[in-house]
Amino acid sequence: MSRRKKKSKKWWIAGIIVFITALLIILGYDWWFNRRSRFVKYPAFGISIPENYMIHGIDVSKYQETITWDLVKEMRVKNIQLGFVFIKATEGIENTDPQFKRNWKKSKQAGMVRGAYHFFLATKDGRMQAENFINTVDLEAGDLPPVVDIEQTYGVSATVFKKELKEWLDIIEDHYQVKPIIYTNVDFYSRWLGKDFNSYPLWAAHYFQYDAPRINRTWDFWQHSEEGRVNGILSKVDFNVFNGDSLQFRNILLNK
Repeated sequence: MSRRKKKSKKWWIAGIIVFITALLIILGYDWWFNRRSRFVKYPAFGISIPENYMIHGIDVSKYQETITWDLVKEMRVKNIQLGFVFIKATEGIENTDPQFKRNWKKSKQAGMVRGAYHFFLATKDGRMQAENFINTVDLEAGDLPPVVDIEQTYGVSATVFKKELKEWLDIIEDHYQVKPIIYTNVDFYSRWLGKDFNSYPLWAAHYFQYDAPRINRTWDFWQHSEEGRVNGILSKVDFNVFNGDSLQFRNILLNK
């Protein structure tokens, strides 16, 4: 064999070794990553799903337009099926989500566990916002507790903001006889709410995390993606998980 052929063969063997080594590194990282996070890509849902949680759900508003709830409930990919939904009901002191009544009725008919949320405006009176929600939402046995969605202060001082939010929470708790859930992102919670509201159940929004929202308190729901796809919904939708098993989930539902 000529020297040129020997050299060519050595380069070919070296190339194969480099390729196999790189492939093993990639596969090993992928195995480690999925083992660590237990996030598994579900093409049908368009996102990765944290499989280490038993109960999955979504939240919707007018932006998802007209939803075919039977298709939402029927969709099942491997062991993942959507079991609950949070539905926007009200905003501020007088606004009602135009899709709320339909979503509220149709989701229950389809067999989804439902919950209603209010988008809180820090510039508005807390009592009037609570009355808007109460006048719109009739919670029944088997529903999730009421939720307040708070994401911005709109320039209001921390003192005023907390006062009005606490007013909303107190009135809602007194009316429905259950502690409301607070929804917000982890950064906002840490900056504006903190220990003053640690007694309330928390629905935390935190994307691009491996296995849980990064927050130094207990939490009940985690909104882990806003890019999900579901049969029966034309646009993208938020995906959530419940932090517990089926018994714990049943225990948080209204029993009146």
